[in-house]
Amino acid sequence: MKILGAILAGGQSRRFGSDKALADLGGRPMITRVADALAPFVEGLVVCGHPAPPPGMEAVADVPHPDLGPLGGLAGALRYAQRYGYAGVLSVGCDTPILDPDLLSRLGKSERATFVTDAPIIGYWPANLFDALIAHIDTDPRRSMRGWIAAIDADPIALLRPIPNVNTPADLERLLLAPS
Repeated sequence: MKILGAILAGGQSRRFGSDKALADLGGRPMITRVADALAPFVEGLVVCGHPAPPPGMEAVADVPHPDLGPLGGLAGALRYAQRYGYAGVLSVGCDTPILDPDLLSRLGKSERATFVTDAPIIGYWPANLFDALIAHIDTDPRRSMRGWIAAIDADPIALLRPIPNVNTPADLERLLLAPS
């Protein structure tokens, strides 16, 4: 089963104050750390919604248009997956640079839509859900990940500890100071 890895990076980083995907975490941009964590579990890798991904990463536009939040990036990834013969998409956010390999492996082995309860942007989404996602985007004015998850009855994965998410410079500082 061929899986596409998708880094959702289309946010405006308002709380962060600058492009958090490119923020330095221990000498490397966060998006590069995310890509390195995801790469062993996928056959292809794209960056969704980011106008200028790092070298070697292919950009995929949000669908049906920009400014739809994570669902627009996911729709772009699902359309890409369908076009290029991927069975599904393993999605993560550019602001989650610490990812558990066991979790990514588990998600990559899913057959149904599956998501992390505390971080619903992290999940596995069969490529055949593209049309359903476009219909959802067209009819649900909230355009929330949780609304989409409920609409398709995705399988939840609850974790014992939350996945670190960087939304502010203080979040990044906490990650830098955290013991390894």
